[in-house]
Amino acid sequence: MATAATAVPARDHTFYIDSDGKPVGETPRHVLNFRYTLEPLERRYAHDPNVFVAGNMFVHYVQFDGNRHVSPDIFVVFGVPKVTEPERRSYRTWEENGKGPDAIIELTSASTRDEDIETKFALYRDVLKVKEYFLFDPYGEYLRPRLQGHRLFRRQYRRIRPVRGRLPSQVLGLHLEYDDDLLRFFDPEIGIRLPIPPEIEAERDAEADARRRAEAELERLRRELEAVRKQLPPS
Repeated sequence: MATAATAVPARDHTFYIDSDGKPVGETPRHVLNFRYTLEPLERRYAHDPNVFVAGNMFVHYVQFDGNRHVSPDIFVVFGVPKVTEPERRSYRTWEENGKGPDAIIELTSASTRDEDIETKFALYRDVLKVKEYFLFDPYGEYLRPRLQGHRLFRRQYRRIRPVRGRLPSQVLGLHLEYDDDLLRFFDPEIGIRLPIPPEIEAERDAEADARRRAEAELERLRRELEAVRKQLPPS
């Protein structure tokens, strides 16, 4: 009696690029925006094991085809493990149960603007089906307005309208805005911006200084108490 053969998954020997040797940003302003966008998001989701935040990482979206990839500046994925074993060197959608990025941020420039507003726009909308796509022009030279957001609705991107001058992200639960040449995140629930690295460092310094003052005050009180004890008559 003949039996149906069990399908054996093909072994994947495809080379999937994980680095192109290019710098993180074209200019110091782009580098600052990259850091000041990535680090607050990493910090916000640091304790959630099912949120993956990445920057400048290759996203491969077709198995067995190493040429089908894209490298967003910043992307966030919900519902996948933050940490994998082995560690991710690139993001491969078929290894993540078909899950692509939920939100992407691109820092556009003279060399990337056409790709950002045309090629990537269509790829994120039609193939990866990214729920929200934001673009920021740090120099204000290529985009009008310089901060733009798009939300996927019925397989089309619709422009996100500002609320009090900020672009609300339903995916992130944050509002995006810019302060001079820096992209910032605003948390509408608590009414403050997410701190960027210099502010985080200043907070740490202030906390350390407060601890030192508190320890010095406790030591002073301890010495005063010891002096009072020495002045008391023996019992």
